[in-house]
Amino acid sequence: MVESSRVQTAPVQDIPARGEPVQDTSVPAAQHGDVDEDPQSRPDARERLLTLMARARDGADILPDAGSAGEAGSPVGDSAPDSRLQRFARRRLPESWLRSRVDLGRTGFVGLAMAAVVIAAVVAVTVWSKRPSAEPVPHLPVVATTTSSAETTAPPEELVVSVVGRVHEPGLVTVQQGDRVADALRAAGGRLPGTDTVTLNLARKLADGEQLYVGVPIPPQARGSGSAGSAGGGPAGSDRKLDLNSASQEALEELPGVGPVTAERIVRWRREHGRFDSVEQLRDVSGIGEVRLSRLQELVRV
Repeated sequence: MVESSRVQTAPVQDIPARGEPVQDTSVPAAQHGDVDEDPQSRPDARERLLTLMARARDGADILPDAGSAGEAGSPVGDSAPDSRLQRFARRRLPESWLRSRVDLGRTGFVGLAMAAVVIAAVVAVTVWSKRPSAEPVPHLPVVATTTSSAETTAPPEELVVSVVGRVHEPGLVTVQQGDRVADALRAAGGRLPGTDTVTLNLARKLADGEQLYVGVPIPPQARGSGSAGSAGGGPAGSDRKLDLNSASQEALEELPGVGPVTAERIVRWRREHGRFDSVEQLRDVSGIGEVRLSRLQELVRV
């Protein structure tokens, strides 16, 4: 039996980094006296080394084979930049994964990106559908205030006033609460031509049951009652003049130039002093001067 020549395999040196020159790792046969010259041994080792270097340039994981550097106890690629990552991968990943080579390519990368977009869309829709929704607040019933509506819809009170004298339609007229003497004259058809209403306070508010005398003298029994008003137009006489000592505040307000304030002052002066002795004593009332007194002297008496 012919003994085959023994070939002693030298330990694989560290794989040089990418771009460095490849050193000759073959061991001369002269250093091993017991190794016979085998013409095929050196080409096999060199071919194996070139294969490992090609894998290192391609970025693939280099794992120790049974007859290579793993047996010699020297890890392959320790001096490479990614040797730490390779050591971590050897400890954590299965050996079948490390020996496989994955190349997605352009089509695979596009498919992976589309899958990531679809997953992100599904997650977004799921989160959006499970978001907390605000519950609508129920509307409170509106309680109607019957009191205020009844007050606003209640019709105003009607007043009945008697208008006599020089008007187109003398008699009873119906006016609303808050209406004035001018409204009563308008309801009676208006005054006749030539009737003077200077002595009638057209702005005075009316009272229910009041009687207005337009252009005719006021009867003696109606004077001072506070429910009679007159407008000039007839002959002048003492019967048409208003008595300062018996006239009410409402009757005094009908005098020209005398409003509610001045009429109230006249009544207060009469109450404090007892009575008027002369018409000229109106000068003592606050607010009555010479001009107003000259106009009142023809309309009042004592």
